[in-house]
Amino acid sequence: MARANRSDLRLDAPKGLRTNSLLGRGSGRPSSDRFGRFTESIARGIGTPWFLFGMTVFIVGWIVWNTLAPEALRFDSAELGFIALTLVLSMQASYAAPMILLAQNRQDDRDRVQFEYDRQRAERNLADTEYLAREVVALRLAVKDMASKDFIRAELRALLETLDQRDELEHAQQREDAAAALHGKRASVE
Repeated sequence: MARANRSDLRLDAPKGLRTNSLLGRGSGRPSSDRFGRFTESIARGIGTPWFLFGMTVFIVGWIVWNTLAPEALRFDSAELGFIALTLVLSMQASYAAPMILLAQNRQDDRDRVQFEYDRQRAERNLADTEYLAREVVALRLAVKDMASKDFIRAELRALLETLDQRDELEHAQQREDAAAALHGKRASVE
């Protein structure tokens, strides 16, 4: 039973898009891969100019608030080097880096599948091109053996000349025969 499930496994899809795994986990129910899509959306968001703009506004607002606001409303100390801000930014970086790596791994899987597909398509194109090249060569050889228009014309001209010469010889022979017959009648009359 486990082997039957493994034979249905598609290895040409990225791991996140497979409906079952090689180890048999989750067999019978499709994998939603929500976390992978979530990490990709976060990685895409972190790489935008709007994220950098928002992060800059957040940091500037944090620093301005904790520098200019009344001391009772401040939540981070400028004298201590904005420790809370440093912790928030470190936590954001510690989550962002693995999410970006997960998104890159998923993209690598998709690229690998696309590369394999492109390689197979290139092999098919090469085979088709080689087949067509062989067919063109075969056609050229077949056409080379065929009589060309000029060859046929030359052969017909030679045949016409031969026929004309034969007709001339026949006419000459007939004239000689007629002259001999006419000469023979004159001799018998005399």
